[in-house]
Amino acid sequence: MTEQPTRVCILGGGFGGLYTALRLSQLPWEKSQRPEIILVDHNDRFVFSPLLYELLTGELQTWEIAPPFEEILANTGVRFTQAAVAGIDVDERRVHLQDGPEFSYERLVLALGGETPLDMAPGAAEYAIPFRTVADAYRLEERLRILEESDADKIRVAIVGGGYCGVELACKLAERLGERGRLRLVELSDLILRTSPDFNRDAAHKALDDRKVWIDLETGVESIGPDTISLLYKGQLDTIPVDLVLWTVGTRVAPVVRSLPLKQNNRGQLTTTSTLQIVDHPEIFALGDLADSLDAEGQQVPSTAQAAFQQADYTAWNIWASLTGRPLLPFRYQHLGEMMTLGTDNATFTGAGIKLDGPLAYLTRRLAYLYRMPTLDHKLKVGFNWIARPVLDLLAGG
Repeated sequence: MTEQPTRVCILGGGFGGLYTALRLSQLPWEKSQRPEIILVDHNDRFVFSPLLYELLTGELQTWEIAPPFEEILANTGVRFTQAAVAGIDVDERRVHLQDGPEFSYERLVLALGGETPLDMAPGAAEYAIPFRTVADAYRLEERLRILEESDADKIRVAIVGGGYCGVELACKLAERLGERGRLRLVELSDLILRTSPDFNRDAAHKALDDRKVWIDLETGVESIGPDTISLLYKGQLDTIPVDLVLWTVGTRVAPVVRSLPLKQNNRGQLTTTSTLQIVDHPEIFALGDLADSLDAEGQQVPSTAQAAFQQADYTAWNIWASLTGRPLLPFRYQHLGEMMTLGTDNATFTGAGIKLDGPLAYLTRRLAYLYRMPTLDHKLKVGFNWIARPVLDLLAGG
């Protein structure tokens, strides 16, 4: 009777989960040791989220930043299952899927990411649009199209949250809407981009100012209505008309993770060792938004795509090491810099002692993200399109 291969179940197909699966499939397994690798995600596509903003300005197409999992995983040996996770039995080592099969596992990777909480202000769940998924981008695109086709003189947009997502969205939307746009960025603290280097913050302020985006600092959202937003500034409540509200504040761990009997911090993130294993459950690995991790140097690992990208390499290696009797490696996080889009042909980049903004930073950002695309095949397709498209546009214009 043939012995069943060891099963590695990876939940979540973002930067953490997908890149763990791809790396795991590439490691030097002996034939008898190669595990069955299953990747589970409730979407059918991977989303290269830092480039999601470019869908709104037509700079990029969906296939470039959100290729189907089946296409990415072709010829890798990784099996993809599209389903939502209903529950995990960590004692029996089983994963329960909604309307789908049940999997047992020898190794489990939790990379389910986070979700945008829309219960932080009355009316947000009903009237605000988050910006995290392709579905969110499509919903926003449809709303924008309706507004653009209307005979309204001005299109009034409020973006809640002055972090990276809020600033990048504000710049892209201001460019798209042009003179018709009336945008305001609402931030509870006294700074936009609080964790960003001064150079990036200054560049962002200039980009927002150039695009006539109004910034409301030290301002909270009291409530959101179908066509209004009520803002609280220094004890004074002001209700203003608005056509569209975007919500970019906060990240919450999915309920299915919070319900697990595993060590968590007060935000529901799972506590890991420096090897990215769950405390008291070495067969479970966690990375990305849902993990509370200190690296080998004892520094807190940020919840960013860059960190998840790096964690994926270590997670894959450590699963391989744990199944082949090799030593595990403690994760060492390297801050490789910070990139942010500030409109079409404009971005900012800081890292490795370099500070760039404008078109050169825009090109640097594009090339860095092209390098991080999930497979060589997809890099080549996207790279060729990025080179060919301007040429074709030029010929069409001529």
